[in-house]
Amino acid sequence: MDADYLLEVEGVSMSFGGLMALIDQNFRVRKGIIKAIIGPNGAGKTTLFNVITGLFPPTEGTVRFRGRRIDHLKAHQIAGRGISRTFQTVELFGHMTVLENVMVGCHTRVKSSFIASGLRMPGVRRSEKKIQKRGMEILEFIGLKHAWNETSGELPLGEQKILEIGRALATEPELLCLDEPAAGLNETETLVQSGLINRIKDKGITILLVEHDMKVVMDVSDEIMVLNYGEKIAEGVSEEIRDDPKVIEAYLGSENGNAQG
Repeated sequence: MDADYLLEVEGVSMSFGGLMALIDQNFRVRKGIIKAIIGPNGAGKTTLFNVITGLFPPTEGTVRFRGRRIDHLKAHQIAGRGISRTFQTVELFGHMTVLENVMVGCHTRVKSSFIASGLRMPGVRRSEKKIQKRGMEILEFIGLKHAWNETSGELPLGEQKILEIGRALATEPELLCLDEPAAGLNETETLVQSGLINRIKDKGITILLVEHDMKVVMDVSDEIMVLNYGEKIAEGVSEEIRDDPKVIEAYLGSENGNAQG
């Protein structure tokens, strides 16, 4: 493994009942950058995320994280290795408070036995206080400390998406996979999301970003990869992608400047 690369995807293909969703994907993600993946619906972006994070094992190929293969591991094992993600559709515990949602993420880093937790032994109580403190620190970082005791399901969409990122951060990831964090947001909310993504990068966390909003992609990304029908058609820095004839024709030629789908 090249020490500069955190994630390496080699020859990854994924088929569903004979339909190829991913075809021979090869790319690497350098430590400390934001790498965006763009393309229309059906291009294979979310399927690629699902393979990387262990929801689907690839039909072919390998995925390495920090030099070790992870494509045979379950999702919770991959999360334990240091990869966390969000989803296109917000997946919060709507009946729980904002703080409790973040604390759920913190619990993945706590090792307490079932019996000790059930009996509320002193060590468990100390851990709970530590987790609560850490949860509040994360809420302050993402700008939701003021809403710590509100029910998460009652938050506006923009804040729900921020909270989901906060819960993902609570697992202390080295690689954060964000699946359309700006989808459904207005211009102000989108600016807030872009700012948060950049602050996360500033903390040294590597980000793999799937996003349709091309302004967000161009503003925050260090590198961009373009998928079309499961295949990679372009990869490079934003200026190279913006000037690539295939990308212009397929993704940047719409009147609103957004990738379609």
